Amino acid sequence: MKSKRLVKKVATMGLTLSMVTGMLAACSSGTTDSAEKRVLRIGFVSGSQDTEAYYRQQYTDTYELMNPNIEFEIVSAINYDDSRFEQSEPGKPMQTPDEYEALQKLLTGDNPIDVLVFDYRYLKRMTQDNLLMPLDPLVQKDKFDLSDYVPTVIDGIKSAGEGSLYALTPTFNSSALFYNKKLFADNGITPPTDKMEWQEIFNLARQVAKGEGEDRTFGFSFNRWASDGFNDSMTYSQALQLKTWDDKGEKMLVNSDQWAEVWTTVSSLYKENIVPTQQFMQQLYEKQSAAGGNDPFYGDLFIKGQLAMTIGDYNYINELKRASDNASKIQDFVPVDWDVVTVPVSPNDPDTGGNINLSQLMAINSKAQNDKDAWEFIKFTNSKEWAKLKSRSVYEMVARKEFLKPIGNLDYNMDAFTTLKPLQPSSIDNDKIIREKPGIWEAQSAAYQLFQDVIDGKKEVKEALAEWETQGNAVLDRIKNNPEGGGDIGIMPEVRPIG
Repeated sequence: MKSKRLVKKVATMGLTLSMVTGMLAACSSGTTDSAEKRVLRIGFVSGSQDTEAYYRQQYTDTYELMNPNIEFEIVSAINYDDSRFEQSEPGKPMQTPDEYEALQKLLTGDNPIDVLVFDYRYLKRMTQDNLLMPLDPLVQKDKFDLSDYVPTVIDGIKSAGEGSLYALTPTFNSSALFYNKKLFADNGITPPTDKMEWQEIFNLARQVAKGEGEDRTFGFSFNRWASDGFNDSMTYSQALQLKTWDDKGEKMLVNSDQWAEVWTTVSSLYKENIVPTQQFMQQLYEKQSAAGGNDPFYGDLFIKGQLAMTIGDYNYINELKRASDNASKIQDFVPVDWDVVTVPVSPNDPDTGGNINLSQLMAINSKAQNDKDAWEFIKFTNSKEWAKLKSRSVYEMVARKEFLKPIGNLDYNMDAFTTLKPLQPSSIDNDKIIREKPGIWEAQSAAYQLFQDVIDGKKEVKEALAEWETQGNAVLDRIKNNPEGGGDIGIMPEVRPIG
């Protein structure tokens, strides 16, 4: 009897393995049958000995299993351990490596990598520097179907390549505007819709906000957690792609009509009590602590039903679902009835916005030694079969719309996460400026108090921005004249990305 069960179990395992092998073979139909051993060098922005195993598990193990003649070599542009164990001189800031220069060395050195996995913020600059191989001819030659790629991904990649395709990614993350359907219905107010402009959202927030004291219902928050006015103004300015200083980091750009609009708008939201403040959250926390209570939501006002609209990323849906699933365990808790629309957009570019994360872009080095295997690998990791496997994740979204399903079979506007293109970097040199001038954040330090002075009515917006410009320029001049002098590198503001 045991032997029969064992035979049956082995037969079942064999059938399962053959089905998996068949599916994987379908994914790699374009690979060569040559038994010759070939190396495919794949590069990442950063890593260490500890991360290589993760990279292999995440990106290459399955492909290597299917293609025993392919051997992957993992290379990182920057080694974590170099900065971890390096000691800086007393009084001098730690020198951080130039990521872009390190990536260039991976792509153009004596032994260049074949495939690069990298972040969207470098894509435009790399295409301008002719470091990547255009993929359009390869897509057309192999008739590789990209018709079901979500606009957020494919249009975002093409916009960085001036209409051409230089990379692909199997997954992405995105943000949306979450709104409380009941709050809008109870107030007889039409809820937000896709591609609404920022000012339209702020006006809606004013209409739905009401109540006093700890029972106040707020209209909007730039993220799930209460922030301060200055950080919210920086978040808003980034959404509008405004610059704090010029591309050389030598002149402040904040004394302008565009910045005045940002400060006027955000300070008004605080003056009118439309957004939750840190003081409000502190009062709630103190009251709860005094009563000995526990907050399972860590001060999340949207889940509690006290916030009409907030910007959150895709993973926030998991938190909302968990709260709803455990509602019976929480005293006096009613699950929020919610939906999503696209994040607010600028009238100057209504098709772009939000914190859209394309962090796993895959591209072929224009100097690749093994470009054929590189393309086969990219085709596999961006295939429909691979997307089907990745679609099981509840933390990232797959780029192919066919397999993009709502989490937990919930009913919400999935298109809100897939419609807008990602924001282009406001300056391709900003990372370099921050790295070479670590004390440059001191040029923002005065703005904290100046913005609070605007909220408190002690200063007009134009007056405060002029003072910020003057004080910031003094810092930039000092850094320019004494680059080795460092600066107060500990005051970098905590500016949260949208979502």
